[in-house]
Amino acid sequence: MVYKIGVVRGDGIGPEVVEQALRVLSFIGNFEFVELGIGYTYMSRHGELYQRDFFDVARGLDAVLKGPLNTPWDRRDFRSLNYLIRRELDLYANVRPFKSYEGLSLGRFDFTIVRENLEDLYVGVEGEVGGVAVSVRFTSRQEAERVSRFAFEYARREGLEKVTLVHKANILKYTDGLLRETFFAVAKDYPDIRAEEVLVDTSAYKLVREPSSFRVILTPNLYGDILSDLAAALVGGLGLCGSAQIGPRTAVFEPVHGVAFDIAGKNLANPYGMLEATRLLLKYLGWSRGDSSLLKWSKALEGAIRRAVQEQGAVTPDLGGKYHTSEVGDAVLKNLSSENS
Repeated sequence: MVYKIGVVRGDGIGPEVVEQALRVLSFIGNFEFVELGIGYTYMSRHGELYQRDFFDVARGLDAVLKGPLNTPWDRRDFRSLNYLIRRELDLYANVRPFKSYEGLSLGRFDFTIVRENLEDLYVGVEGEVGGVAVSVRFTSRQEAERVSRFAFEYARREGLEKVTLVHKANILKYTDGLLRETFFAVAKDYPDIRAEEVLVDTSAYKLVREPSSFRVILTPNLYGDILSDLAAALVGGLGLCGSAQIGPRTAVFEPVHGVAFDIAGKNLANPYGMLEATRLLLKYLGWSRGDSSLLKWSKALEGAIRRAVQEQGAVTPDLGGKYHTSEVGDAVLKNLSSENS
């Protein structure tokens, strides 16, 4: 079977890291790539932030590989394109696995953050009244149930014994309270998986002190965004981590880092986050399409990445190495080839 994969090259270092992902998928061989235009780079060339049929095309694809997109801090009139993609494609679950590397990470751990991806403060309903800035936080029972069920299904599929809800329901009794109530109601359908809870401030402490105590962490949107960066620091850096944004019809896969304009075009960007996202794409298609060969390729790519980082020291300057972006791609492809020879 040939899978249709959308390609968003993104801004800044996006095209460089996306290229390494495409090399991997081309090596595997049963993919058709569909270029999708969105972002600042696209706008500078075409006068629009995204191509007019972007979402119609994306909905018809098996998955999308996406480089980072720039969201300027200083423009109130500019809404996040990342959030727009999530909303339009109904990508309700943001999945970010974090697994330690020997000699690089702070401790030993293997856990996944499942972040509610559509609601919370990211809806962007805010304004200023009488010198007071106000932002409205949303939590719906529908989304709370959907993402809670996703977290438990993920844990069951991965053979994990526990899901931990992170919240602040002792203070935010309606928004986080609704999520908490819904989470424990859904947990009754999964008696084989332990459901526990921890306050968000305590979770930050425990992630640093006892990261191995977590398996699957379920969070509201904002907490998941913040804790994911903390977790990436434990791994060794943002450049090592990828994410999957899952919806009922398609999914988008991307690194967790930003656009890094300062090193764009210099062949210095760390492509491991994008390669991790590619691994997650293979795993997603393997599970959702019942394709055991892609599950094997996902496992092989994980081994190829770990071998490059841990055994060969094939890392870019952000991790203290001397490898260029394309050289990391070369090392991973060579390992992938030997893993499947």
